[in-house]
Amino acid sequence: MKNIRNVAPGVSAAPETDASTRQLVARSILEHGPSTAAELAERLGLTAAAVRRHLDVLLEHGLLDAREQRIYGARGRGRPAKVFALTDKGRADFYSAYDDLAIQALTYLAETGGPDAVSQFAQSRIAAVEDRYGEILAAAGPEVTPAQALAQALSDDGYVASTRPSALGEQLCQHHCPVAHVAERFPQLCEVETETFSRLLGVHVQRLATIAHGDGVCTTHIPHHPQHHADPEVVQLTPKERPYS
Repeated sequence: MKNIRNVAPGVSAAPETDASTRQLVARSILEHGPSTAAELAERLGLTAAAVRRHLDVLLEHGLLDAREQRIYGARGRGRPAKVFALTDKGRADFYSAYDDLAIQALTYLAETGGPDAVSQFAQSRIAAVEDRYGEILAAAGPEVTPAQALAQALSDDGYVASTRPSALGEQLCQHHCPVAHVAERFPQLCEVETETFSRLLGVHVQRLATIAHGDGVCTTHIPHHPQHHADPEVVQLTPKERPYS
């Protein structure tokens, strides 16, 4: 991952070990999406008490927010566990420092050339990436799906991507978006990226959620088989497959 400092923003570096552990907690949430304290403890090999201590500090500094975990079906005894998600401030440490400059440049481009100029810029920007990703997918072995090969290529470029099975195909999850703040203002960037995924994978993909729109993860549905655009497949998600909000 590029442009990640050793200490989470707004958190004191003393003691250094605590700051490093808090950074690991924040990064784990970035990579895996909103998480409970128990899930974080298991992933990081820490006690639940230690994780909660670090979560309290991150919450105090406005780097996380907490919400009740969504429960589908019958609810057991007791209150639902809390899920912790990165706030915009918490994500800021993982974003490029050039967001403001990029927004200003695209704003000027839109004002002088119109909205289509931004789309044309996005297509030009992604053209070289599409060629490179196409070569990676073509060279992938039979042990991985095209979506998994694409996820690895995206991860190598800093998007912290993964896949998970879906009833109707796979979900491509991007846990980090280096241009999320820019894409919030200019959704053409997300639209062009989605079109590129469709061309690379040879299927009509469907974007279900984006970090730029406030979701925890950018999630794209990839069907098992090519779809006919005249009669598109309706994606029905089970509760476990629904993207984090």
